[in-house]
Amino acid sequence: MAKCEDKTPSFEMTWGSSASSGYCSDESDSEFEQYFTARTSFFPQTKKAESVVVKKDEQAEKQELTTPDIQKKVKEYNAQINSNLFMNVNKDGSYTGFVKVQFKLARPVSVPPPKKESGRRSAGVKRRTSFYLPKDASKHLHISSRTTAREVIEALLKKFTVVDNPGKFALFERSERHDQVYVRKLSDVERPLRLRLDTGPNEKQLSFVLKENETGEVNWHAFSMPELKNFLRILQREEEEHVKQIVQRYALARTRMQSALPGSTPG
Repeated sequence: MAKCEDKTPSFEMTWGSSASSGYCSDESDSEFEQYFTARTSFFPQTKKAESVVVKKDEQAEKQELTTPDIQKKVKEYNAQINSNLFMNVNKDGSYTGFVKVQFKLARPVSVPPPKKESGRRSAGVKRRTSFYLPKDASKHLHISSRTTAREVIEALLKKFTVVDNPGKFALFERSERHDQVYVRKLSDVERPLRLRLDTGPNEKQLSFVLKENETGEVNWHAFSMPELKNFLRILQREEEEHVKQIVQRYALARTRMQSALPGSTPG
């Protein structure tokens, strides 16, 4: 695998086996959208709550390391890993290595349509396909010590041919200490490989997560009209399915209660 120079990291992809299926839009909007979802529902699944503490988006200024310091830390880092994802020191004092980024996106991403489909539309009409990335998707990036968090995000989107604005996404660091999970949003200029080197290869002590860039309410103005319409269609269909499940559950409970009443005929 070729090494990365500054802004051109090489990539290694790790995918889960989730299949994509879902809802499509065939309305004649100015920008055609087709949506697929790898999830079964917008409604949150019941699961064990995870205690998360969000730290302030701040990082103390790190002292620049000398070349001997970097060589020592890289040697100690490489001694702790049992794979071929080593770090290497360059003659100019920079270093290269791998960072693993997990995807935890709540909304779909948009990609260009297949070439065979794009030719069927007129040149003045745009068409995009959007889908949910599998929640177990992750990617190893081979980057430089000079690569910033913003460049990592842009590289990830480029590799997946995602056409969404990079500003919709943010890179977070996640760590576990004393059964507590800490999450911090990285600034655009922070260098993930430096964080990896300082912390070591232990994923519990430090891992990187790509999420939506949200500070509160969702900025719906960042989405196009076809995207918003598809969100509404998906929500409506899933709401109908959710209501149907509730009605069936109560109907089943009523049947069981009636069969348990004295004098009732089991059936």
